[in-house]
Amino acid sequence: MSTLATLLKSYYRHLIMGDWQNPHQAGWHSGAQAMNTPPTVPLMAPPQPGIPLVQPGLPVQPGLPMQPGLPVQPGPLMQVPPGGWPIPNSNCPPGLEYLMALDRLMVDQQVELLEAFTGWESENKYVVKDPRGQVVYYVAEESDCCGRMCCGKYRAFDIRIVDVTMKEVIHLSRSLKCASCFFPCCLQELEVSSNGVQIGSIVQNWNPIRPSFSICDASGDSVLSIKGPICMCSCFDIDFDVLSVDGEHKVGRISKKWSGFARELFTDSDMFGISFPADLDVKIKAVLLGACFLIDFMYFEGQSKAGELG
Repeated sequence: MSTLATLLKSYYRHLIMGDWQNPHQAGWHSGAQAMNTPPTVPLMAPPQPGIPLVQPGLPVQPGLPMQPGLPVQPGPLMQVPPGGWPIPNSNCPPGLEYLMALDRLMVDQQVELLEAFTGWESENKYVVKDPRGQVVYYVAEESDCCGRMCCGKYRAFDIRIVDVTMKEVIHLSRSLKCASCFFPCCLQELEVSSNGVQIGSIVQNWNPIRPSFSICDASGDSVLSIKGPICMCSCFDIDFDVLSVDGEHKVGRISKKWSGFARELFTDSDMFGISFPADLDVKIKAVLLGACFLIDFMYFEGQSKAGELG
């Protein structure tokens, strides 16, 4: 009995005096010394204003300063859409806000009567509408007469896209380049800018079989791709698929619509539909709109069909 009492007394003394503390932990001492001696090394650094705290075991957002050992909840993490398209960017250039909520656009080229009856190539004009048919932008080509008559669809041009208040919101620029499906050095390119700042470009890829383009962001990195059909018949809708960079996900489509027998026969004015994810980066939406005009010039632009018949 005395032995049991001795063990209980010893255990009680160790429990009160602190001998149960971890002897290997910095700043702690065994026995009664732990009751009177402060830790030699602080276990937690005091918080400093303006420096976020980090919870151990949880992911940390890059670029944030950390204090080791101070628990704090991390901020929300951005999720990448599963479809392979660029994530939305809150930095929207002025004039492109209306595109943020849209997933479709209609592009209608205006019929030029002088061009239809005389064959004299004039500057192209378009109207961009939303799915409800309301006008979003007006589009006008700026090019010289010599380039239109001598270089045809390969001519250099600038295209101004203005909103309903006639303020320019997008500018497209294309330099004069020869084109041949057999030579990879003859590839077309269109630069897209907004408010004087380049936001992306469309670059033709060499492919002798079918149309192929890369949609690039402001830094020149490819973010999407466009693949066209091998055979183009003007009697039906002609679809150009917008794909992810790896080609595994279908993101949208640029379609050249059948606009009727008379319009197709006597003019080269075309109608297009553009579809894309609603949460696509608004700047990439503007670049896809520019890709529609480049496709129109490269594959559906030419001398007046009335002039050819005559």
